[in-house]
Amino acid sequence: MLYDKPFTKDNLDLYLKELAKEFRKQNGKNMPAEIILIGGASVVINYGFREMTYDMDAIISAASSMKDAINVIGNKYNLPYGWLNTDFMNTESYTPRIIQYSKYYRTYSNVISYRTITGEYLVAMKLMAGRLYKYDLSDVVGILMEQEKSGNPLDLDMIKKAVVDLYDSYDNIPDNSKAFIEKIIEKGNYEEIYNNIRQEEIDNKEILLEFQEEYPESINKDNVNEIINNIRKRQNK
Repeated sequence: MLYDKPFTKDNLDLYLKELAKEFRKQNGKNMPAEIILIGGASVVINYGFREMTYDMDAIISAASSMKDAINVIGNKYNLPYGWLNTDFMNTESYTPRIIQYSKYYRTYSNVISYRTITGEYLVAMKLMAGRLYKYDLSDVVGILMEQEKSGNPLDLDMIKKAVVDLYDSYDNIPDNSKAFIEKIIEKGNYEEIYNNIRQEEIDNKEILLEFQEEYPESINKDNVNEIINNIRKRQNK
């Protein structure tokens, strides 16, 4: 889901803490829950190159009353309905194996344990999504950049293994994602590349908005990257 109100490291932690308090208030201290934060939320929590995200996707293992607790916190802080959601589980990037490769983040109110995705597994998920109009590919570069700066660089073999761990085969990620990651790692100048890719994604979103105005209801998840690439080819001629 995409909302107009951004989630930052500070307010995200506040909402997660408040959600745990509300869940405990409704269910008591003997009903624990686990939430794995996916995508943009994991990027914001674990890395510094992005200050905010508009996506709050998660894998939620909890009693059904968690939905009520989410809505209470949403109303309290004027967040959109479904501000924390499991829509991601309907995408190609989802696999139940994400759970075993997630990392502990923190526990609030002794009742909700939060986990995130980091490193090569977050890169693998972003490559599987491979959307040219979102921050998937710039996130990949940003993660590579910060991992290198921290002294824990990711190489292609590590990323390929993570893809296999999550999705069975390296060949299962989109061709454009494979070409992208191989080229980026070969170049290695992540900081410079990051800004260029980020701007391309912003431009691609504008391309889609203009195309959508001219051809309403013609864009879907299967053709969106092809539309962007075809328009860019025409523009570059």
